[in-house]
Amino acid sequence: MQHAHRHAQTRVRERRHRLAHEAARLMAEGGIRDFHQAKLKAASRLGIHDDASLPRNREIEEALREYQRLFAGPGHAQGLRHRREAALRALEFLAPFSPRLTGAVLEGTADANAPVHLQLHSDDPDAVQRFLEEHRIPAEARTRRLRLDRERADDVPVWLFSAEELTFDLTVLPYDALRQAPLSQVDEKPMARASAAQLRQILAEEEISGYTG
Repeated sequence: MQHAHRHAQTRVRERRHRLAHEAARLMAEGGIRDFHQAKLKAASRLGIHDDASLPRNREIEEALREYQRLFAGPGHAQGLRHRREAALRALEFLAPFSPRLTGAVLEGTADANAPVHLQLHSDDPDAVQRFLEEHRIPAEARTRRLRLDRERADDVPVWLFSAEELTFDLTVLPYDALRQAPLSQVDEKPMARASAAQLRQILAEEEISGYTG
C-alpha cells in the first residue's frame, strides 16, 4: 500500500514538472502572460487533467527562468539589462511618487514584449495624471484590480505610456502601500519590488558578474 502511494506521488510530481516546463515554454514562445492560462493550455496539450498535477505559479516562473537561461541566449540578458536601465531612468524621473520596479523586469523573466511595471504612491488620485500632462507625456488610463492585503482588494488607476521603444505600466497605489506591497498573482505573497537605489545595486552586481563570469 505504501509503495503504491509513493509511486502515485512520484507520478504526480513528474506530471507537475512536465506541466511547469510546458507552461513555461508556452509563455516564452507564445507570448502568454497569464500563468493560469499557460498551465491550462499546457495541461490540454499534454493530456493531463487532474488538478493535483497542476503546478503552482511559482514553479512555472522558476521553469520560465530556466528556459530563458538555456534557450534565450545572450539576447535575453541584453534585453533585460536594457529594460532595467530604462526602468532606473523612469524611477528617477518619477521620484516624487516613491516609485518601485516590480514584475518580470525585476524578476528577470521579461521577454522582448514585456512592459516595465512600476508602482507609484500617492494619496491624490489625480497627481500622477497632472505630472504626466505637465511633462507632455501622452498616457492611456486604465484600472487594475489588486489585492492590497489578505482582506482588501481594490481597483486602482493604471497609466500606460511609451518611451525608449518600451511600454511603461504605472500602477498608482495609496501612500501606505509603501509599507506593504500588494499581493502577487504568482504566489499571493507581497510583490517583490525595488527602489531606484536597489535597482542601481542590481545593475552594478550584474556588471561585476559580467566582467568576472
